[in-house]
Amino acid sequence: MKQEGSASRTPPVSYGVDEDRTHNLLDATEALSQLSYHPWEERDCSKLLERCKGVRNHALFAAAALLAGGRLASTLRPVAEIPAIFETENPRDVSWADPAKNPHFATPAMRQYARFKQAHPDCILFFRLGDFYEMFGRDAVLVHRLLSITLTERTKGLPMAGVPFHSAEGYIRRLVAMGHRVAVCEQMQDPKDAKGVIERAVTRVLTPGTLVDETLLEAGSANRVAAIAIDGAEAHLAAIEVSTGAFTVHACPVALLGDEIARLSPSEIVHAEERDGSIHPEFARLAARGLALTARQGWYFRGEDAQAALIAQFGVRSLEGFGFAKDDPAIPAAGAILRYALETQATDQTTGRIPHLLPPRRISRGAHLAVDATTLRALEIERTLRTGATEGSLLSIFDGAATPMGRRLVRDWLCYPLAAKPAIDARLDRVAALAADERFADAVLAQLGELQDVARIAGRAALGRATPRDFLALARSLAAIRPLADTLAPSAAFAADCAELARVAPVLAPLAELLACAIKRDAPAHLREGGVFADGHDLELDETRLLQRDSSAWLAKYQEELVASTGIGSLKVGYNSVFGYYIELSAANSAKAPASFTRKQTLRNAERYITPELKEFEEKVLRADARAIEREKELWTRLLAEVAGHLPQIVAFGERAGELDALSCLASVARRQRWTRPTMGDAPGIAIEGGRHPVLDRTLASSFVPNDTALGGTGTGGTAVVGAGDCSPTLALITGPNMAGKSTYIRQVALIALLAHVGSFVPAAKAEIGVLDAILTRIGSADEIHSGQSTFMVEMTETANILHHATAKSLVVLDEIGRGTSTLDGLSLAWAITETLAARGACTLFATHYHELTQLADTLPRVTNLHVSVREWNDEVVFLHKIVPGRTDRSYGIHVARLAGLPRETVARAKEVLELLGTVEVADALSGRVQQIASTAPAPAQARKPAPTPQLSLFTEYVEHPVVADLRTVDLNALTPLAAFDLLRRLVDSVRA
Repeated sequence: MKQEGSASRTPPVSYGVDEDRTHNLLDATEALSQLSYHPWEERDCSKLLERCKGVRNHALFAAAALLAGGRLASTLRPVAEIPAIFETENPRDVSWADPAKNPHFATPAMRQYARFKQAHPDCILFFRLGDFYEMFGRDAVLVHRLLSITLTERTKGLPMAGVPFHSAEGYIRRLVAMGHRVAVCEQMQDPKDAKGVIERAVTRVLTPGTLVDETLLEAGSANRVAAIAIDGAEAHLAAIEVSTGAFTVHACPVALLGDEIARLSPSEIVHAEERDGSIHPEFARLAARGLALTARQGWYFRGEDAQAALIAQFGVRSLEGFGFAKDDPAIPAAGAILRYALETQATDQTTGRIPHLLPPRRISRGAHLAVDATTLRALEIERTLRTGATEGSLLSIFDGAATPMGRRLVRDWLCYPLAAKPAIDARLDRVAALAADERFADAVLAQLGELQDVARIAGRAALGRATPRDFLALARSLAAIRPLADTLAPSAAFAADCAELARVAPVLAPLAELLACAIKRDAPAHLREGGVFADGHDLELDETRLLQRDSSAWLAKYQEELVASTGIGSLKVGYNSVFGYYIELSAANSAKAPASFTRKQTLRNAERYITPELKEFEEKVLRADARAIEREKELWTRLLAEVAGHLPQIVAFGERAGELDALSCLASVARRQRWTRPTMGDAPGIAIEGGRHPVLDRTLASSFVPNDTALGGTGTGGTAVVGAGDCSPTLALITGPNMAGKSTYIRQVALIALLAHVGSFVPAAKAEIGVLDAILTRIGSADEIHSGQSTFMVEMTETANILHHATAKSLVVLDEIGRGTSTLDGLSLAWAITETLAARGACTLFATHYHELTQLADTLPRVTNLHVSVREWNDEVVFLHKIVPGRTDRSYGIHVARLAGLPRETVARAKEVLELLGTVEVADALSGRVQQIASTAPAPAQARKPAPTPQLSLFTEYVEHPVVADLRTVDLNALTPLAAFDLLRRLVDSVRA
């Protein structure tokens, strides 16, 4: 391309062209693309002018003339100033692209661009122009600012930015990750066949929740888009994973919407647009959390329209077969998310459906253990609290899955633990079969290792987005069905899996053979340049390839024949990209040219000729490349249709393989870490022997100190766990120093309970877990400045949620409740919260530094005391990390501060202050009142422990001596020395008496 500065030094060349008829340099570029010529890639324009001779497209020849004069190249210049019209803040305002208002969009090509932009106002439009995707106006300015792409202009005042089409996926991925929507507008016809403006269409709309392409997705994470419909106090969610076709429906109270969203973890949320343009408070809260929200018209959520869309998609007369009544409140959300998926994806042209989409499956809240957003965060299920990284989380230890399908399913199992004993036991049986036989488990894992991401490959095939390498991977995966079934056959626990594999194998095995034979082993990643199909697959394709390969040999042989027939030894047969094939004779031998030679070009010292035979060969060869690519596209279309015909079986196999992989992953961790199978029971209670934290068990190995836990009335086998009858402790108050392991202990109990409900083995010597309905936690401290909530407000909000939802079948884990306010306020709240949970009977672990609370164990039968054992030696504290019965009265906070690196003088001063505070009656307000407070607890009288034997109170009790009263009446100024001595003598006698 000519440099901008050189254009002014080169005199324009006149070609007698009416430049007004080119309308716009964009139209000139459009015309040039019909010759697959891109002015920014070449400096020499002479070849272009030769190619343009005889072309009847006036705009094309005008473009060539403009380029040759250096004028087209010089128009690509940086934008000096962005016009105000392109600085609109409303992303859906596309008035800047209205041809009636903006003359930049009045030309044929730009009118086409404006039409697509107005159809997708909330998208960044990638408009295909030759080998580039171009963006104009506000889109160009936005992409320039987001991705630092150079902002140029082809016509003064119209910003433009572009990216090469072969590297566009990387730019699209970055834009979508930022929460933007991208509409991709492709050329739908060969530029050489176009008359005027090339036909184009938007082939896909990419949004955060509707990605399909492998390069845009994270293999181990599901990518869902969800629609939410709020009906009074109830919220209904419908989620689709477009890449796999999974379709689920959920329901929950509006108050728990944030918790359900946290578990579902959608990348994008669709909601109804309010008539007044406002946003529902619940959606505003979700947006404040950084979730990508997309508003759609209210009719998307209208019941009748939603039901009609669902019926049309699945080709049924009603939805009752899927478990949805005609007036089911979940239908509006399900229909809305289906319409949104249809809006963003290329659907089947004959049916208008998404071919691989599975029927909606209702996820019942009662079928799964309730795990709210706070618990997911506090227990670090998916990511750690401090860094937000996956490494160090519970999910990170389950890294043995062989396939992306298995990794995604393990994540879902951890976030949706089971809550029905039969389902938990059934999963545990299959994990146990793999954990007990290492050779069997390794054989299964080896077979699973042959599988690729079958679910997502099927999705891409259904949407026409599959690549040749996808089909190679699918062939290898489908070929593993029978070996996998043979490996599973000896185990009775996997009889149902073997039956499912046997059902799909007869259909999918031939497909695997077809794909393996059709696609070359070294197939490229795309179909653009051919070379996808193997030799021998198609006779017509083989003929074109043979012609391509044998052209050099034919030319050499033809040259030998011409030399022999003409007697001209210097005769040469060659090829030129402009003039094609030719026969070249020197000027001295030109007179010897036979009559069959037709002059084609005259050079200074040579003449070039063509013969009918060479012309015929040239046409064959020049058409061979194009015909080979065309033929491969035809074959690819047939192959896509063949795969699409087997989508139900492929999807079923993918689901089964993902489940087997997830089970293998659970068994692998259990075997490697020496975990044990938990015993599940219907009675509430938790009994753990030698329990360990699952993450620290892996990182610290043998140095981790195991601990026991006993909460609840009866064990899972019907025997007493702690105490007897209904008076067994359900709430444990855990005291002890900082850094001794209180938080680790309460987290590990919660994680062991959660893993048991997942159907996993657990890190313990023995575990008996009663089936729970919820795990509720309040751990750590954090504020929410964006919502105006302080640390203490967040703490109380989370605690309120626990008190509203905890039942006798819940596990509650609390850490340092009440520390965000004054001592007396915090202690009062912690005291009342403890009494409430104890009365409710929820299994509760409460780690606290309020040692006063330990007195509750003396009066409330369901409360017990535990503490972390420590040893003191030479002013040093040794943490034993062992949880033992009883209470403690020291927190060793100053010792921990010294370990943290506080300056020595600061630590010394803290010790002095602590000693001084110990002599001051700070707790005088509570003096002598602990027993009184405990006696007023709201527990039922029959559940209250008998009054303990009188003992010294927790605080020193002060009774005023008569001497103090006498001293208050003394007037020191009126005392004589003798009177003072007499007063002192009487006071001493009184004290001694």
